[in-house]
Amino acid sequence: MSRALLGILGGIVLFIGAFSIFVVQETEYAVKFRLGEIVATDYEPGLHFKLPFVNNVRKFDRRILFLDMPVEQMNTKEQKYVDVDYFVNWQITDVTAFYTSTQGNEGIARRRLAQIIRDGLREQFARLTLQEVVAEKRADLMENLTTAADTRVQDLGIRIVDVRIKRIELTDRVTDSVFARMETQRTEFANELRSLGREEAERIQSDADRQVSVLLAEAQRDADTLRGEGDARAAEIYAGAYERDAEFYSFLRSLEAYRTSFNGQRDTLVLDPDAPFFEYLKKGAAR
Repeated sequence: MSRALLGILGGIVLFIGAFSIFVVQETEYAVKFRLGEIVATDYEPGLHFKLPFVNNVRKFDRRILFLDMPVEQMNTKEQKYVDVDYFVNWQITDVTAFYTSTQGNEGIARRRLAQIIRDGLREQFARLTLQEVVAEKRADLMENLTTAADTRVQDLGIRIVDVRIKRIELTDRVTDSVFARMETQRTEFANELRSLGREEAERIQSDADRQVSVLLAEAQRDADTLRGEGDARAAEIYAGAYERDAEFYSFLRSLEAYRTSFNGQRDTLVLDPDAPFFEYLKKGAAR
């Protein structure tokens, strides 16, 4: 019986010992309660003790937690609706405040956090245009949202590590509107280019016409100059020949006139027989 009693006592001691110790991991917060009241939270990683049936311990994750938000429809400054897919990284920093505000329920914390982030995101989107949201100020938007949301969740005993937008998609109505505006802008740009092209073509054509006129005028001027010089030279030659032998010169000119006048077999010339034109014909006949 003594051995049985010792065995029972040993079992009781082991049982009580098992309920008197607890282990805290590096990735955990530990909160010790005494009859439902928080008595200690500053536990380092390792082995710790408690009173069985008087103290109980709850543990919370001290690592950065991930909250994947459902796709939300946001309205921009210009009343353009977009679907936003985003997520939040958060962390418990004050386990006492966290337990007091959420009863230690991580689901409650996630719901409250989601509502705060959702409201903050709507405020940020309402201040920006669609182009700013998509391209120009997207990084600023996430940074501002993280800062503002972190301030609003401090009473929950948590901090916002980061808010990241994964994807922004236009709704069908906005997509049609954007495409229509893009088409209008491209049409205006194309018309502007065509107008500039026509203006440039007209300028080039006008310049070409001017150059053609100048070239033709210069060519005509040079031709007239050469022709005048040739006529003057010819007249000079004729005058020289006439001065050397006026009679012979008149004879050559008359022969040339006869050759030109009687070029064909059926040429007919009606003149007075005594006209000077037949002077050398008469002389030739007399000779």
